Amino acid sequence: MILRGALSNMKKSLVILAGPTAVGKTDLAIQLAIGLQTEIINADSRQVYREMRIGTAVPADSDLARVKHHCLLHKSIHDRYNASMFELEVTDLLPALFSKADAVIMAGGSGMYINAVCQGIDDIPDVDPALRERLLAEFENEGLAVLKARLRQADPAYYSRVDLNNPKRILKALEITEMTGRPYSSFLTGKSKPREFNIIRVGLDRPRSEIHERINRRVDAMMEAGLVSEAKELYPFRQLNALNTVGYKEIFDYIDSGHSIEMAVEQIKGHTRQYARRQLTWFRRDQHMQWFHPDNADGVMAHIEKEMKRLWN
Repeated sequence: MILRGALSNMKKSLVILAGPTAVGKTDLAIQLAIGLQTEIINADSRQVYREMRIGTAVPADSDLARVKHHCLLHKSIHDRYNASMFELEVTDLLPALFSKADAVIMAGGSGMYINAVCQGIDDIPDVDPALRERLLAEFENEGLAVLKARLRQADPAYYSRVDLNNPKRILKALEITEMTGRPYSSFLTGKSKPREFNIIRVGLDRPRSEIHERINRRVDAMMEAGLVSEAKELYPFRQLNALNTVGYKEIFDYIDSGHSIEMAVEQIKGHTRQYARRQLTWFRRDQHMQWFHPDNADGVMAHIEKEMKRLWN
């Protein structure tokens, strides 16, 4: 890759580097940040938690030393954090970063977090903690089917488009609906907020066989690095939303059930492959995304520079 200095006299640009887990976002983001003489904002919703370093594949210390990263390992699993808070944090941070560089890299695989920064997130009221605890207890005692049926009756518009296998989304919709007396879908305006910077979207993908092999190697490396020990330390807090995460859930099940660790590892690999497919489905809906193989660093850099010039003109 040819390293280039930061471009001058151009409107500032936020470069989104998105793609499925294990595709190679970290390495490319660092190369691009060095070439553009800029810094990186993490857009992985689980890498924000300092207690979850191994299971979320946080970049190695040697990589973090090469380029400054933001929104990384700066929250506790006990802190409340969501896409709306991420949006505010990033938009408050960007002016300082843009004062030093014409472009900033935001890399990650959390589509909702990326969308929150690119187009804003709807103003949804905070939920009464007591209501959240009650609905969570109902989910644990009665199962997801009961809550899905309730959502179908209360908000058929949202029911028709939500991922019905995602308890978090269903619980969120029911929380807002019950608290406000309005369907959750009525809060989802879909209107983009104006941004004072350009956005360049780069998607990363590989052949499925490559992604699957990289996932397998990553999970094996996590196990060697001490994922089981990390999960055991977090086991007392397994009910927290932050720990409803692939890698930790399977180890918690292993601790509870006494099944073999080999079974847990295979479950982590399989669930991670499923998660990668969902990520790709999400990002491919964005018609502004330009797709590249992660090894094509020069092609990505050329695309970024071309877009920065075009957007300035």
